[in-house]
Amino acid sequence: MRHPEWIKVQSTGAHETKKILRQHGLSSVCEEARCPNQGRCFSRSTAAFMILGDRCTRNCSFCAVDSLKPLPPDPGEPARVADAVSALGLKFVVITSVSRDDLPDGGAGHFAATVEAIRRIRDSIRIEVLTPDFRGDAAALRTVLRAGPDVFNHNVETVPSLYPKVRAMADYSTSINILKTAKAFYPEIRTKSGMMLGLGENRTEVLSVMKDLREAECDFLTIGQYLRPRRDNIPVAEYITPEVFEQYRVTALEMGFRAVAASPLTRSSMDASLMFESSGP
Repeated sequence: MRHPEWIKVQSTGAHETKKILRQHGLSSVCEEARCPNQGRCFSRSTAAFMILGDRCTRNCSFCAVDSLKPLPPDPGEPARVADAVSALGLKFVVITSVSRDDLPDGGAGHFAATVEAIRRIRDSIRIEVLTPDFRGDAAALRTVLRAGPDVFNHNVETVPSLYPKVRAMADYSTSINILKTAKAFYPEIRTKSGMMLGLGENRTEVLSVMKDLREAECDFLTIGQYLRPRRDNIPVAEYITPEVFEQYRVTALEMGFRAVAASPLTRSSMDASLMFESSGP
């Protein structure tokens, strides 16, 4: 399917952010997931750092990240991320990763070490972690939260009926429960989730997911259009109009989310600092 006229992707170009990532031997989910907002975000010296390598132990049909046998975690990576954060002069940092089901803690300790390394640079830096589900392991989740991120983000990605086709190695209830558990463990940490539209879901299903997230006391919500990153990924079923995204945004705010971003090109990490700042104390 050809992109409709309302979807315009900015060229990535060559930006200082990319240069610094390469200098420090780091990956960004912006590049690995072929995000359409790379040019926009990199030109603002922002990036979502992807730790724990670029090989995922899962094989979600929507994702462009390679599903291969992963390499051992790099113990020097947290310090390199912190150095890159300092070089870029960032005030808000997003840390995410591939799924690492091969590790006993799912990579939770590496997340915590990265948060702590950034905190040593400057404690005032705001940090959002976008984690996998750790297979629902509460101990792993607590390890990440204990390090003190400002935002805990875990994406449900789509509606439950599409999980077998879109996230075959994941479980919807596990994703909802990890958000619920995060809020129960550390109520002061803001929680966040996101979903893609255009995979074959209907409005009733979307509203039901939003309701589930609010019942889990999720604070922030992002909703964007699924765009097929590669030919071997699941095709787009439908392009949702900007007007429908706006309707979902308004409805989500009425449901009680503290901040909502919903548009065709909205992505989970995009403008994360603005969402945090707009939500109040």
